[in-house]
Amino acid sequence: MANSLYDTLFGRHAGNPAPFLILPDGSEVSYAAFLAQAARIAGHLAALGLKPGDRLAAQVAKSPEALALYAACVQAGVVFLPLNTAYTASEVTYFVENSGAALVVCDSAAIDSLTPVAAGLGAQLATLDADGTGSLMAGAAGQGDTFATADRSGDDLAALLYTSGTTGRSKGAMLSQENLLSNAEVLVREWRFTESDVLLHALPIFHTHGLFVATNVTLATGGAMVFLPKFDVDTVLAQLPRATTMMGVPTFYTRLLDDPRFDAAATRHMRLFTSGSAPLLAETHDRFSARTGHAILERYGMTETNMNTSNPYDGARRAGTVGFALPGVELKICDPATGAALPQGEVGQIEVRGPNVFQGYWQMPEKTAEELRADGFFITGDLGLIDDQGYVQIVGRGKDLIISGGYNIYPKEIELVLDDQPGVLESAVIGVPHPDFGETVVGVLVPEPGMAPDKEAIMTAAAAALARFKHPRKLIILDELPRNTMGKVQKNILRDRFGDLFTTQ
Repeated sequence: MANSLYDTLFGRHAGNPAPFLILPDGSEVSYAAFLAQAARIAGHLAALGLKPGDRLAAQVAKSPEALALYAACVQAGVVFLPLNTAYTASEVTYFVENSGAALVVCDSAAIDSLTPVAAGLGAQLATLDADGTGSLMAGAAGQGDTFATADRSGDDLAALLYTSGTTGRSKGAMLSQENLLSNAEVLVREWRFTESDVLLHALPIFHTHGLFVATNVTLATGGAMVFLPKFDVDTVLAQLPRATTMMGVPTFYTRLLDDPRFDAAATRHMRLFTSGSAPLLAETHDRFSARTGHAILERYGMTETNMNTSNPYDGARRAGTVGFALPGVELKICDPATGAALPQGEVGQIEVRGPNVFQGYWQMPEKTAEELRADGFFITGDLGLIDDQGYVQIVGRGKDLIISGGYNIYPKEIELVLDDQPGVLESAVIGVPHPDFGETVVGVLVPEPGMAPDKEAIMTAAAAALARFKHPRKLIILDELPRNTMGKVQKNILRDRFGDLFTTQ
C-alpha cells in the first residue's frame, strides 16, 4: 500500500531545489528544504506516540512551519484538524473533545488557556509560533530529514474540518485522501496550472480554500507560492509582480479596487484571478474587469466537498454565476421537499455527487444520513438554478448560514450567547449585505418585559465568547420577532427590513 496524497503532492518533489515558498522578505524555501522540515515534524509526531488515524488539532498562525505541519500529518497518516486562529478557548475545547485529538498545537500565547483544556481531555500540547519557533519545532530539530511514509488508502481520512451545524453544534467533515487529491487534480486541469505558475497566497490555511485548493494545486504542479501571512493591500501590491495567479475572497478584490494603484498595469503579467468562499457581487466582477481587463473566475465549493463548480477558463466567465459542474462532479437542482430533480431554470436545492464529496460527519451518523443520501448525493443546503446556458446560479441558502469575508457563521451559536444576556428575552441573528465582507452579522433582540438591554455590554459579552468574525456588527431592538403561523421566526422578513443597513451609508 502507498500513500497517494503524500506521494502525489509532496513526495514527488523530494530533493527538488526549486522554490516552493517565496516569502515577503524575498527569501525562498525550496521543495527539498520544505520536505525535510516536514519529515522532521513527522518524526517528532511519531516520537510523541501519534499513530496513523490519530487526530491533530492545530490553532496556529500562518507560516511555512505551519504548512509543513500539514505535510507532516499527511506523511505520518495523522488526520489534520486546522482551527481558525480567532476561536476562543471555549470554542477550541469543543473541537478537541469532539475529535478526540491526541495532540493540540497552539501559539505560545494560548498556553495558559489551553493547557487545562488539553489536560482535561487527555491530549498532549505543543506550541508553534508565527516566527516558526516553539516546542513542536524544538522537538522536530532532533529528528532526521527523512521519514518512512505511512501507508494510507484513498478512503483513509486526511483531514477533519469543522463546519456549522443546524443546531449550532459544529460538525466535523471527514475528508479522505481521495477527496482532496481528486479535487486538486481536476482544478489543475481546469484552471491550466503548470510548474511555471507562481500563486499569490494571502488566504488563511485553516480553511479549505487556502489549504486544500491553493496549496494542493500548487503542489500538484510543482509551482511556487508567494506566501503571505495575511491579506494586506500594500503587501499584495508589492508582491503582485512576482505572481502569475491569485486566489482570493471577494473582500480581497473590493479592497484592491479601492486602491488607485491597482490597475491594468499592475495586473498585465497575471494569468488568472479566482474568487470563492463567499458570493462575488456582479458589481465587483464588472468593476474589476473594467479596471484591469481581467475577468475574475468565480467557483463554488464547500467544506464538505471542496470545489463543485467553476466558471470556464476558456469561455465566458459570467458575473453572478459559479459556472458549470467540474469534471467528475454531478450537480442537480432538486425539490427540497421530495428530492426530485427539477427542470432547468427552476430554483431548488443544490445536490452534488463525486469523488470530492466528503465521507460524512465525525461521530454524527444521524446528521450524515440527513445530508448525505444513500446514492452519494450531498444535500448542500444552498438554493440555486441552472440557467438557459447551463451556468449554475446560487440564489440563496436553505440554511441560515452567514458567509462573511469567506468565513462560515451559523446564527444559532451567536443567538445562544445573545439570549443569555441580561434583559434579553430572545434574539435572531441574520446576515445582511456588506460592501466589504459580502455579508455581516446583525443581531435582533427582543427585551424581557420592562427591561432595556444594554447593547454595549452585550457587545462586550459577545466579544469575549465568540471569535471576532462572528461578532455582531450591529444590535437592533424590536418589540417582537416576525413569525409564521407555525411560530417559526421569519428571518427573511428581518433581512428584507434591515438589508440596507450597510449598503446605503
